[in-house]
Amino acid sequence: MLGKYTKNNIYNEDSYEAIKEIPNKSIDLIVIDPPYKLHMSTCENGLNSSCAVTRGMSKVQHELKNKNLHVGIDNELLLEMVRVMKKINIYIWCNKRQLKQYFDFFDKYECNFELLVWCKTNPTPAVNNTFLPDIEYCFYFREKGVRLKGNYHSKHKFYIRKTNQEEKDLFLHPTIKPLKFIKNFIINSSDEGDIVADFFIGSGTTAVAAKELNRNYIGFEIDPQYYKIALDRINGITASGQTSIFTDFKSMEEVK
Repeated sequence: MLGKYTKNNIYNEDSYEAIKEIPNKSIDLIVIDPPYKLHMSTCENGLNSSCAVTRGMSKVQHELKNKNLHVGIDNELLLEMVRVMKKINIYIWCNKRQLKQYFDFFDKYECNFELLVWCKTNPTPAVNNTFLPDIEYCFYFREKGVRLKGNYHSKHKFYIRKTNQEEKDLFLHPTIKPLKFIKNFIINSSDEGDIVADFFIGSGTTAVAAKELNRNYIGFEIDPQYYKIALDRINGITASGQTSIFTDFKSMEEVK
């Protein structure tokens, strides 16, 4: 059904190559948080051991650069995603530098779209000649004929919440998204038994959300460290090897 892959599994593979093995029109919904396209301050000869964080690049930027999470994605991969979806039905987290790329790409398919936003109440205090980094964007594109499901509680277009430091501490991913957000996306755009794919699964948030909501999932993560964290997380184990209190796959927002 999914080529050489099986549902309800994640794989330590490069999505650009792995997606070529997935058959046409086999995925019901895609939820991805791909690398953002970032402008980094770097040393004259690039990032190296002698390039201090204090010379223009934050600690988080260092981590993103070291993990290659700052280069964006190519339209080549978007074309493959369109191919594997039954109908275009996709959520893409992005920053403002990528808004035009994604809008222009999906506009030619005459998709309906929404621009969802996460407004952070505790942004990083980076105010040197710039606005606060207190907003993240998520595009949702759906082909004509794809119905929006969900309910009054799940159909938010904007979320107001602090940066989810608790989840970052548990699962060690610098750009982890709140589980509750991803659950809402899946509720709004799929049915039980559908296949939800994430080609940048990171610490496994999409898989955890899909599992809790009785959807099937498939995920890919190129970084072996994050892949191991995602595998453990799906089984209720944190990055430190401790059994998580969230083994029932309820989000921290719900537990509080």
